[in-house]
Amino acid sequence: MDRLAGKVAIVTGGASGIGRGTVELFVREGASVVIGDLQDDKGVRLAAELGPRASYQRADVSQERDVEVLVAHALKTFGRLDCMFNNAGIAGVSGSITEIPVDGFDATMGVLVRSVFLGMKHAARIMREQKSGSIISTASVAGLATGSAHVYSAAKAAVIHLTRSVAKELGESNVRVNCICPGGIATPIFGKALGLATQVADQTVDALQEGLARIQPIPRAGLPLDIANAALWLAGEESTFVNGHALVVDGGLVGGPLWSTVRARSKELRATLCPEEEGGIDPA
Repeated sequence: MDRLAGKVAIVTGGASGIGRGTVELFVREGASVVIGDLQDDKGVRLAAELGPRASYQRADVSQERDVEVLVAHALKTFGRLDCMFNNAGIAGVSGSITEIPVDGFDATMGVLVRSVFLGMKHAARIMREQKSGSIISTASVAGLATGSAHVYSAAKAAVIHLTRSVAKELGESNVRVNCICPGGIATPIFGKALGLATQVADQTVDALQEGLARIQPIPRAGLPLDIANAALWLAGEESTFVNGHALVVDGGLVGGPLWSTVRARSKELRATLCPEEEGGIDPA
């Protein structure tokens, strides 16, 4: 369809999961894409599969020098930069607030927040001069509602607010800054968040789809392509008046408990309060 024909994008965490799905979609839609990741085998293999419009560059996105090199690689290889997708992430440290180690906090914030700051910083240098560009970051519904790991939630909330703040500055240069808030997406990172080892997490994606299908109104798990399609829209020409937005893609999860669950609880409560009453109007 060529919705990104002639555009150049960087996708961090692009060798697997949401990142891989986005890289594949962007290339199909005509973009040239730099895959930034630490998974060398997967990254090199994916670039080879996709052909000359894909290139792999190893990058630890929590380190400024690596992000500088990543952006320079895009310019050297493809001549410009139209989209920076700060997608790389980890499940990070978890546990009770009294148990979280400081080094785990710092490492988690480094990958989830500092990397986004660095991606924005170095993409902005290029895009502001071009007077065009789209910066997208992966946030999460965990940044909008509680219930996830403390540090992960705080980091994703920071990504959402940093997006809104930087959008105010860069919008004046015709550079858009937005983020995507995924819900339950069936990728290995979800398994890692549950404490599973990497190999085990990779093997449990199918099982995750079954479990995730039961937690939001849309009765299926979220898939990497769902987020890739959102990134495609934000990277393309259809969204040129969208800036500072947190796009929620979660099947309705962030809206609260399932309607059917609330209805059932309402009936249970009514039966408890009025055991002698039968029939009548269902308050749900």
